[in-house]
Amino acid sequence: MSKNYSFNSKEDFIKLVQTEILTSSEVLEELQISRQSLNSLVKRGKLVPIKELPRDRMFLREDVEARKEAAKELHAKYRPYDE
Repeated sequence: MSKNYSFNSKEDFIKLVQTEILTSSEVLEELQISRQSLNSLVKRGKLVPIKELPRDRMFLREDVEARKEAAKELHAKYRPYDE
């Protein structure tokens, strides 16, 4: 369920980047996982960065939110006694 993005100005594009693109640190906070877990997700293709920099990665917010939902479902399925 990909979104279609369009912008009419540079300001629209900047706003899109600021709201829809997350750095690795923001992903760690959003998913409440360790850097090692994030590296594992990327290595296994469960979360795909849109850009890799020498010391960081960038991810689409919608991909991170989809992963968060998938993690909730897996947690409910395999650890129902935790709730």
